[in-house]
Parts: sequence; C-alpha cells; structure tokens
Amino acid sequence: MEKSTGSQIASDRLNSATAAKPYNTFTQHQKRLLIVLLGFATITSPLTATIYFPLLPLLRESFHTTSQAINLTITIYIVFQAISPAIFGPLSDSMGRRSACLQTLSLYVAANLGLALNKNHYGALVGLRAIQSLGASAAYAISFGVVADVCVSSERGRMPGPVSMALNLGACVGPVVGGWVAFSSGSFEWIFWALVITGGLLLILVGTFLPETARPLVGNGDGRAALPWWNWTWLKLVTGALGRYADNDSLGATKEDERRSVPPKKLKKSWVGNPFACLRIIFHLDAFFVLWMHASFYVVDYSLVAAVPDIYKQIYRFNELQIGLTYLPRGVGIIIGGYCIGKVMDYNYKATARRINWEIDSISGDNLKDFPIEQARARGSGWLLLVSTLGLIGYGWAVHFHVHVSVLLILQFMQGFWGTTFYTVYSTLLVDVFPESPSTAAAATSITRCAMAATGVAILQPLLDAAGRGWYFTVLGLWSGSFGAVAVWCIKNKGMGWRMRRLNKRLTVESAPIATEEVLPTPSKPG
Repeated sequence: MEKSTGSQIASDRLNSATAAKPYNTFTQHQKRLLIVLLGFATITSPLTATIYFPLLPLLRESFHTTSQAINLTITIYIVFQAISPAIFGPLSDSMGRRSACLQTLSLYVAANLGLALNKNHYGALVGLRAIQSLGASAAYAISFGVVADVCVSSERGRMPGPVSMALNLGACVGPVVGGWVAFSSGSFEWIFWALVITGGLLLILVGTFLPETARPLVGNGDGRAALPWWNWTWLKLVTGALGRYADNDSLGATKEDERRSVPPKKLKKSWVGNPFACLRIIFHLDAFFVLWMHASFYVVDYSLVAAVPDIYKQIYRFNELQIGLTYLPRGVGIIIGGYCIGKVMDYNYKATARRINWEIDSISGDNLKDFPIEQARARGSGWLLLVSTLGLIGYGWAVHFHVHVSVLLILQFMQGFWGTTFYTVYSTLLVDVFPESPSTAAAATSITRCAMAATGVAILQPLLDAAGRGWYFTVLGLWSGSFGAVAVWCIKNKGMGWRMRRLNKRLTVESAPIATEEVLPTPSKPG
C-alpha cells in the first residue's frame, strides 16, 4: 500500500512538472547575451539619425546644394523610420527574428558603404539615406519581439530597460561623434566608414550568436533544432561542419530538443506576413492611448534634441564639439533611467499581483486575460508626468533668462531619465496586450512616434519664432502633461475592458463557422 502511495506521489509530481511547461528554454546567461546583442542592434537607428545633424554644413558644401535640399534627406530618413518597422516587424513575427535582423543589417551595411563612396551625387545621397533608414530602423520592433519571446510578463521589465536605454542613448552619442568629426576633420566620409564598420560588426555578432526565438516557429525554444540549416547560427554551422557540434548551439538547442519538432504546416504558414497589420493596432482603443503616451514623449524628446544646437550656439556661443558634449548629461540620464525602470516595472507587477491576490507563474508565464496589466504598467505614471512637465517648463524659462549652463544640463539629465521611463513602460505594455504579434505591435509604436515627431520638428521653428523658447517649452510641457494625464486615466480605468472586448470580438470572428456554398445537383437535360 505504501509502495502504491509512493508511486502515486511520484506520478503526480511528474504530471505537475509536465503541466508546468517552461515559457522558454533560455538560461539567465543566454538572456544576458541576448540583451547585449539587442542593445547593440537597436542603437543603430537613433545613432545614424543624430550623427548626421552636425554634418549638414559639410554635406551642403560637398554636394553643392541648398540647405532645403539637404534637409530633405532628414525627412526621407524619418519617413523610412516609420516604413521599415511596418515591413520587417510583421515579417519577423512570421518568418523569424533572426532572418529579419540579418536582412536589415545587410541593407544597413550596403547603404553606408554607398554613402562613404558617394562624393558629390545628390540623387544617390537621397536614395542611399532611404536604404540606410530601412536597414537601421526595424531593429527596435524586432528587439521587442525577442523580449516577448523569451520573457514572462512578470519579468519583462528587466530586458526592455537596457534595450530602450540603447535606443535613446544612440540619440545622445550621435551628435557628440558627429560634432567631433565635423570639428576636427572637416570631412563627412569618416562618419559613414565608421557606420560601415559598426554595421559589419553587428552583422557578424548577430549572425554568429543570435538564435531564432520567434514563438510561431520554435515555441518556447524546443523547436530550434528542427529549423532548416539556414536558420542556424553561424557558430552552429561552423562547429557542425568541423564535427564538433555536440550538445548545444551558441544560445542553447540541446540534443533533447532535436527529438522535438515544429509542425511543417506551421512553419510553412509562418512565412506569410502582413506589413499593414501594425496600422490596425493603432485604431484599437486599448492600444491608442498606450501609443499616445509613447509617441507624445518621443515628440518632447525629439523637439528638445532639435532645439539644443541653436540654444547653445546662439546664447552660449559654443562650438560644434561643445554642442555635441552638451548631449552627454541627457545620455547619463537615459542610462540610469533605463536601468532603474526595468526593476521598477517588475516591482509594480508584483505589487499589483499582491493587491488582487494573484499567484505569479514565473515558469510558464501568466495568462494576462484576467490580470490588470494596464494598472501594473501605468502604476506611478501620474507622478512621473508631473515631474516631467515641471522640468520641461523650467527648461524653457531657464533658457529664456539665460541662466547658468549647469542648470540646463541638469534639466536635460532629468528629461533623459523621465523620457526613457515612459518609452520603456508603454512599449512593454503594448507588447503585453498583443502577445501574439509583439514585433508588429512595436512597429505600430515606431510608425506613431515617427509621424508625430516629424510633425513636431516641422512646427518647431515657427513656434519658437512666434512664441519664444520660454512659452514654447511651457506649451510643450502642458500639452504632454495634460493629454498624458487623460491617457493614463483611460489606460488604468478603461484599458482592461477595451482589451477584453477586442479579444472577445476576435474569438467570436475566429470561432464563427466558415460559410460554404451548397452544391446543387445539375439538372439533367430532357431527353
């Protein structure tokens, strides 16, 4: 009897272990390596965009054209910043993260090589800038797809923090590097050669170490060994060719995984992607206000970055190198903010779970259908909005009254800190509420923020001329703060209901029987 009881206990434990299938098969070490790879890949778009600004006078002189014509290349870059994620985000959800990342990095390297070799052909400059943006700008959407693939919702804060930190840090490092090159060499070619080297190094690192993580293709990672050889990491290909491939690839498929397989139909179906899927996300109410929070603070950040050169040039008489260095305090704020917000997000998730007596499943991941993820992510956003609004208004009037430059640098540090917290929180929330297509959801954020940022930059100078810097930043702060408060209220109080209504509607459509035409017998001809 005791033996039978012991066997039953062992059987129950085995069934329990089988039922609790892990959300992913990645170790913490492998996740840290993924963070490094994604951070480096994500930095390309903002770095490439902002490193270009100090080169504008040199480009105008080299290509013998007008300021308006050179500014068109900036507009082209912003346009393709929105187009690229719309194409490669949904494709990475369907045909895989690794493949999409390698394709975009290859485009990026080729475009930078062309820009480095192009000396005076303006048409080539415009076209290559479009390809450069197309290759650089999808990394953000792909990276957030990888985050959703490998992180359960309760631990999702620790990974997007560094990714968002890298995304925003590129906008700070770019002007410093570009200003130093413009000041020291008087030539723009070195910048593009540096980007060729950067892109080539990233291509090698991603190709060698980044495994496929897309859950439609590999599930929780068990299906990686069943992928065709062209989806293997280059390290696995090389070690396999040398006969040393034994138990694992660069980030983890084991021999046990090889006994599992991905259904061929699923793999075949996954090669179909809809580049316009991200546009539909924008018009869902539960997504709209999340996108507003992310995009509105991107407008604030981009407007501040665009206004900095004239402020320090006209008021404080800084040269190009000194202007570039003024972006560093904001960069430090971004680094610290990106580190802190990841831990705060995980803490807020646990605090919300305790409040509603929710038991967190850190193995298989929580089913967020009945969990108020909107309240967990937006927790504390009201205080952040208040501090950010006051800081922005203070910055405008500090510039207006020509206060000591240290005050401006401190306020830029604060804006970098608060800005990266908003980006990270609401990007992660959008991935949480669209878990089946995380890269598509991240692409929606890219489209929204680029469209709003392009509008904000377009009206920047007319508003500055009409109202002055003090009132301009006051209006900008009140605009972001007041509309942000409305958005946060809607997210916390209405977001879950809107999400449930959207999911129920989708389930109703998917479960509806497919109508088929009844085949009627063909009447026979009279004999």
